[in-house]
Amino acid sequence: MIASKAIPRCISIAQRARQRPGGSGLLQKRCFRSANRSRVAVAGRSSPKPRTAGLLLSLTVGGGFLYALGYPRSLHAEVIPAPAEVKFEEPRRKASSREDNRDLISSQHLQVKKSWENPGVYCWGSNSGKLIYDSDEPNIKLPRRLPFFDGKLLRDLKLDRNFGAAITENGDLLQWGTGYSASTLEPTPTLRGKDLVKLAISRDRILALSSRGQVYSIPASQVDQIEGQKPSENSWIPFWKGRSNISHRKVNPSNLAWGEKISDISSGLEHCLLLTSKGRVFSAASGTEDFPTKGQLGIPGLTWTTRPEGAYDQPHEISTLRGFEIVKIVAGDYHSLVVDNQGRVFAFGDNSLGQLGFDCNPEAPTVDAPSLLAIDRLYKGTNMVPRVTDVAAGGVNSFFTVDATRIAGQGEEDPRGIGRITADTWSCGQGIWGGLGNGRWTHVQSTPTKIKALSGLFEYDEVKNAVVPIRLAHLSVGSTHMSAVMSNISHVGASDRSSEHDTNWGADVLWWGGNEYYQLGTGKRNNVNNPVYIAPLDVEADKEKGRREEHRFQITPRKKIKINGRSVSVEQRIECGRGVTAIYSGT
Repeated sequence: MIASKAIPRCISIAQRARQRPGGSGLLQKRCFRSANRSRVAVAGRSSPKPRTAGLLLSLTVGGGFLYALGYPRSLHAEVIPAPAEVKFEEPRRKASSREDNRDLISSQHLQVKKSWENPGVYCWGSNSGKLIYDSDEPNIKLPRRLPFFDGKLLRDLKLDRNFGAAITENGDLLQWGTGYSASTLEPTPTLRGKDLVKLAISRDRILALSSRGQVYSIPASQVDQIEGQKPSENSWIPFWKGRSNISHRKVNPSNLAWGEKISDISSGLEHCLLLTSKGRVFSAASGTEDFPTKGQLGIPGLTWTTRPEGAYDQPHEISTLRGFEIVKIVAGDYHSLVVDNQGRVFAFGDNSLGQLGFDCNPEAPTVDAPSLLAIDRLYKGTNMVPRVTDVAAGGVNSFFTVDATRIAGQGEEDPRGIGRITADTWSCGQGIWGGLGNGRWTHVQSTPTKIKALSGLFEYDEVKNAVVPIRLAHLSVGSTHMSAVMSNISHVGASDRSSEHDTNWGADVLWWGGNEYYQLGTGKRNNVNNPVYIAPLDVEADKEKGRREEHRFQITPRKKIKINGRSVSVEQRIECGRGVTAIYSGT
């Protein structure tokens, strides 16, 4: 009786199925499930045999009716899938030596080893200026070695989208890119014999600091170097002067004290800062065409029309900073930051996007005199005393690293935690591309905001037998993207006499900000507002060792090694430029 009710249900289903495409398959499944439920229901009862026989007869009639409608004579249940085959991971191949075992068990050890065996330069990001000169791709998505620098060590390297500049191990200047020459692709020596130690670049010029404290301003363009005025210089022949092979100018203060010399330089698009060995700061124009107009020189009232007689790029001492021993200078595109030996920060220049850390004022978007930044207010009510340990700037962003020391609060008697230092990193300026690193897309950020991924970090130091804060070793800031090298505990002391499980590892590196030209090295184009890791520079080396899982890039800290039979102190460094990034082996 139950089955007989199921048959008309199947007939009605068949009628509806004929009215829509693909209905026959659906009908077959639904009729089978209906009949199957009927069988289960009958099996669950204690019915007499004649009733069971009638049931079977009804099912037979129903089945014949379905067959008449064009369905199969017999219906079959779905096949139960076979259980998945269990596959065990293949055993790791046996190491042939102690060093081979280290390479197999640690990607970080392999990265350190490769950086020592194959020093050089990796570059990626915008290739509009042919900085990666052996490629016609407009953008380079992942780190790529520049063949010219294989086996070479550099003192410094700076990158613009259209030109690159580097200092060789012996102190000569190299230039390349279409901004230098459209016909000369490989790096070319330009300024030689000056024993250069540091570089800074403006929109169209290169500033180079020598070991003797001389600052040279060189045009980025080869044409300007050839056609411009070439100064006379002392030659290797005593009492003999000759003309320089390229056009350049000296940017040196005229009123330095006895024994005082320039010890550091930094440059924005139009201005530069010079720091002396006695803690004084000078500023000057660093471009060829545009004179600074946004207060970034730090001298109120100084404009193109009010400048003193002489060269337009002559240095001017920032008199308001007298009495403060400045130890750090940095320049963004149109703003400047300096830090004294007490950890106080002075900011001046463009503040239209809050990059100075002051509240924005649309009616007065610039600050033309060094002004003290109140870092203390960031820790108000926390029983923490902050001290700025470093600053960095680039584009329209500024960054501050702070050591905050825990002190006893009012009426606090519990001494636990008092004196403990927490290392924090703060940012301000424009965050629409993710440059603030705080997980937000903020157009204007005038009050410094904490980068949580780089703040409040600790690790256990086995040598000191204590928990220590993890600070930043270096911040490299490009026009829209940034990189932070952590000062975490590293190890580069594995040797032939240590255990086969004693591996080297370097410092962690994180990246964030704009990624329009793939300058972050993630292989993707999306901007990143939280610091992230990237893959190792040489992914193929990991694959050769049989590793398929992802590993992060770690940078190699300073270590004295042997290269071509000579002992050299080497470290890897990061340079975030304008839409392009490089990692190089530095002395």
